[in-house]
Amino acid sequence: MKDKTIDYILRATWQAVARMYNEEAAKYGATMATGFALLSIDKDNGTPSTALGPKMGMEATSLTRTLKSIEEKGLIIRKKNPDDGRGVLIYLTELGKEKRELSKNTVLKFNETLKQYISEENLLHFIEVSEIINDLITEKKIF
Repeated sequence: MKDKTIDYILRATWQAVARMYNEEAAKYGATMATGFALLSIDKDNGTPSTALGPKMGMEATSLTRTLKSIEEKGLIIRKKNPDDGRGVLIYLTELGKEKRELSKNTVLKFNETLKQYISEENLLHFIEVSEIINDLITEKKIF
């Protein structure tokens, strides 16, 4: 481990998590991006399409592709925003709500399993370190 850099550990861990989520999602004909999108949409009130990109940390083209895919699968519908005629609200369909619940349970199972193997103290340290890294990047204190 001494020769591995922090960014290598972060990247390798995230790739393993993404692979795990994609393998699980594939059992239901979905992807991790699909599950993440469904979890990011307000299940009762819908979500403005312009709010999804920043909420999910996705580029516009990737988000557009993901939304098109889940719309084709009947998981979402788009409606004009009544408060802003230029905007669009994304709503979950009943099937979308079911798939959202599946995604939610998958994420909760992942978290609960980790909590069985990692002490609360170590999880708090992990969160603290992650927040520091994010802050340093956001505040452009690295480059």
